[in-house]
Amino acid sequence: MLKNEYLIVYLLINSFLISAQNINVNNIDIVRDSFGVPHIYAKTDAELAYGLAWAHAEDDFKTIQEAYLAGNSLLSKHIGIKGAPIDFLSQLIRPDDTIDSLYKTLDKSFLKVVEGYAKGLNNFAKNHPDQVLVEKLFPVTPRKMLKYSLLQLFIFSEGEKAVLSIFNNTAGVIDTSNDVGLGSNLFAFSSKKTRNNETFLGVNTHQPLEGPTSWYEVHLISDEGTNIIGATFPGAPCVLTGTNQNLGWTHTVNYPDKTDIFQLQMVKNNKLKYIVDGEILRLEKFRGKAYIKILGIPIKVSKRYYRSIYGPTLKNKNGVYSVRTPSLFKIRALEQWWKMNKSKTFDEFYEILKMNEIPGFNFGYADKDDNIFYISNGIIPIRDKKYNWKGVLPGNTKETLWTEYHKTEELPQVLNPESGYLYNANNTPFKSTSINENPNSNDFPKEMGYSIYDNNRSTRIHQLIESYEKIDFSDFKSIKFDYKYPTPFSFNFVDVNKIMEMNAEDYPDISDLILEIQNWDRSTNSDSLGAGIFAMFYYNLRNYIRNPYINRKLSKNLIAQMLRDVKKYMIKHFNRTDVRLGEYQKLVRGKKEIPIWGMPDVITAMTSSKYKEGKRKITHGESYIQLVKFSDGDPYIESIMSYGNSENPDSPHYDDQMEMFSKFETKKMSFDKNLIYENSKKIYNPK
Repeated sequence: MLKNEYLIVYLLINSFLISAQNINVNNIDIVRDSFGVPHIYAKTDAELAYGLAWAHAEDDFKTIQEAYLAGNSLLSKHIGIKGAPIDFLSQLIRPDDTIDSLYKTLDKSFLKVVEGYAKGLNNFAKNHPDQVLVEKLFPVTPRKMLKYSLLQLFIFSEGEKAVLSIFNNTAGVIDTSNDVGLGSNLFAFSSKKTRNNETFLGVNTHQPLEGPTSWYEVHLISDEGTNIIGATFPGAPCVLTGTNQNLGWTHTVNYPDKTDIFQLQMVKNNKLKYIVDGEILRLEKFRGKAYIKILGIPIKVSKRYYRSIYGPTLKNKNGVYSVRTPSLFKIRALEQWWKMNKSKTFDEFYEILKMNEIPGFNFGYADKDDNIFYISNGIIPIRDKKYNWKGVLPGNTKETLWTEYHKTEELPQVLNPESGYLYNANNTPFKSTSINENPNSNDFPKEMGYSIYDNNRSTRIHQLIESYEKIDFSDFKSIKFDYKYPTPFSFNFVDVNKIMEMNAEDYPDISDLILEIQNWDRSTNSDSLGAGIFAMFYYNLRNYIRNPYINRKLSKNLIAQMLRDVKKYMIKHFNRTDVRLGEYQKLVRGKKEIPIWGMPDVITAMTSSKYKEGKRKITHGESYIQLVKFSDGDPYIESIMSYGNSENPDSPHYDDQMEMFSKFETKKMSFDKNLIYENSKKIYNPK
């Protein structure tokens, strides 16, 4: 038999081992609209998950597989040494142990959903064996899906950065420098701030435009009470941010203290024994396996790691360190999101929040009853107050071995403020509405580690909202699509405001650049000369600031040197110094390349990487946007994607939203079944 035929037989045999439940594909309609968004109708939630898996695989089977390969320590088998670090990380956290101990706690109804999704992927693989990346991944099972979920939530909890700090011999310094300029926004407005008795919600998470945490838009409808329009990540069996017929929610990343590092007290002249409260304990020893490719042939390599009572453990030249984060001890996050998909009222939604299974993220919420809500969510350990939790903790006492968590009711939150608005842009939770209605930082233990800083986006959002007495939907969109920096600049890692105090005559060789920035209106539109210069200046910061998360004021002389670098760069790559932002920065998809607005830490945030010919390519930022209005009847929804809803270059939906996106245009989404079927471009069963 041929290789692919072996795979088909294997999948056929093993598909019966996943679940005995019956999936009738004739009960599943995938209804593609003119933008390729799948509206999936099914009788049961399990069949709905099957349809989601099939539709998403049609559009991006490769990324779904790569996500699961990473979670199951197989990515290096596909891409070689580049995948080895993530394979090692996925073994270091010992997901099988966590899943084995907690699998029975999963809601049986949710397990059916996960099983349905797995069956959909396996049958897609059976029907498309030429698209399978690594045969060993299949059949996908609920456990394999949960292993990826555990890995992703460990990374979102900054566990990966804690591990990296141990590898780099800088344990205690969790480097968030790669987050500079990244981030998301959320907005919610009640009728106290809007005209016409309306309620608004802005879904505006800034994610990578491609890869395992890029958005996929979908509409899910079942006879079991699911009816939600939103977006999900590759491999997730439900919507992660969106709006159903009663309510909607979104997320931004928050920064409480989610992860701790402990230095163990080792027994002298013994590599495996350590001391806790005078008792000698022994490290568990393991070997992590990965693959490198030599002449295209995968060669297995291994690296040793350990586990203490505190958690995953590694050694470096300074000692032995353990990492501990709540996401290592929870497996029901996806179940919580799935239940949120089906919630109908605020009280029901809040009860689901109290599951406390999602380890981080701010939540912004709005509903048809005019409730708006914000919470800086997280599984936050209850920590002993006498220790400094910002650095490395002593790993020789159980006083630092936290095991309990703060309840949802104990986290920073605001419900229905008199101001009529809520917002977050990855800034402090203690600035989320009007000044006199914010949560008070003094009401929360400092060991929770919540951030206290603002940034350009949060500063600008608050300024804009406060400039209106009342807003309508058009004003709401204007706030959301604003692309100006505030005055003064409010970067949380560097102070560049000295540039506005410089006397251009003192720097004749760069006086034109200084004057252009000083006269710049702070708008990051693609035609802006000031934005073009400032963007090059911004991306040059890394050459001078090695640790970007140490806030520092740049001197005039250092700014001058950086601007000289910018001038040399423009002359080298563009042969002139009047380079507009859209000439320097592009939105690129396949062969399509268009000028694009936005920069790091404006509301319409865009972050880029080096591209070609001195230009930069957007990689992260404005990706999936959903704008919601609750008034009479069903919610009104507009949305847009940065590229399109397919990763297949041969699909018309690979890049069909790019032009609209670049013009701040949106498409209308509907819950109306008759309208969806009537305007559909394709209706089929997942066969």
